[in-house]
Amino acid sequence: MERYRIDLPLLITTLMLVGFGSVMVYSASFAMAEEMFHGESSFFLKRHLIRVVLGIGLMLFFAQFDYHKLRRWSFPLLCVSFVCLVLVFVPGLGLEIRGANRTLKLFAFNFQPAELMKLAMVLYLADSLDRRQDLIQKFVPGLLPYLVLLGLSFGLIGKQPDFGTAMVLVLTTVAVLFVGRVRLPHLIAAGLVALPLVCIKLHTTPHSRQRILSYLQNLTGNVDQGALLPGADYQLKQGLVALGSGGWSGVGLGQSRQKFLFLPDPHTDFIFAIVGEELGFIGAIAVLLLFLILAWRGIRIARRAPDLYGFLLATGITVLISTHVVLNIAVVTGLIPTTGLPLPFISYGGSWLLFSLAGIGMLLNISARSHGRRRRLQYV
Repeated sequence: MERYRIDLPLLITTLMLVGFGSVMVYSASFAMAEEMFHGESSFFLKRHLIRVVLGIGLMLFFAQFDYHKLRRWSFPLLCVSFVCLVLVFVPGLGLEIRGANRTLKLFAFNFQPAELMKLAMVLYLADSLDRRQDLIQKFVPGLLPYLVLLGLSFGLIGKQPDFGTAMVLVLTTVAVLFVGRVRLPHLIAAGLVALPLVCIKLHTTPHSRQRILSYLQNLTGNVDQGALLPGADYQLKQGLVALGSGGWSGVGLGQSRQKFLFLPDPHTDFIFAIVGEELGFIGAIAVLLLFLILAWRGIRIARRAPDLYGFLLATGITVLISTHVVLNIAVVTGLIPTTGLPLPFISYGGSWLLFSLAGIGMLLNISARSHGRRRRLQYV
């Protein structure tokens, strides 16, 4: 592989986001760390940096690893992901944290199988759609098997419950299917059938129902107060207070007030609120611009991929990361109901940090093997 052909803007942007994220993790978490761990203010930062080092190692590995060789691992990895999603419900293996079974304990390591499933689904779709182009525009032999896989994974992730991750999986899968030349009427018909089922599932899951009710309460103020648990919208309100306090230029790096035990877990899903408070509107826009650059480079890599498999893989990874960004910021700003989605490369590290950096490595590998020609998209 010719090193000079690696997409340097993508690599530099990713490293900037990871470095900035490490600074913000410490800034957002030191107050809570001192309270929880007897004055050890850098507790979360140390754990985050370990994941950063591992993630960058994965990125560099996949940047050098021929992405075509991933084909043989796509289906086995998908099967492993399904098995792990089931194992989180097995006592002794799955860890229940705050009423959710999202974490699997393997030896000395904890990871969230749903994060693996997102990347595994992209890898499988890219390989399978490339091989089945002759069938993909037919509903039963073409689209239906993918819908079954998506339905099973959505059900298992929703049962944890983790509807934020499930929604990211759905949106990414639909995007890859669309660019893989699945017929749009088939996708629309499948969506119309699935939508009522998803609404019923959300309504019958107490955790998700409370989040939707709190969102509607903030949006309209016409929700039955008897159905809304006290404090259900507390995190969102504190996040909006943080954003509003930042003004144009922020209160200063490290000077956030909301992180002093007002905003719950400020270093994870709502870290963008701390960014807005400390660095203001200007800092928040700068972060968004970095993500826009990342998305632009991902789209460019996909359009210039040397084959259909590379095009589908690059598209899936770019959509996967970008969807995370859009939904996370929409949650923090109150545009959609609260979901537990991290902000890529910036939120306190975990399974998603490792897998997202691995995905960036795959993008870098595809870019290194491109021929500089744009792919023309054609749909029937």
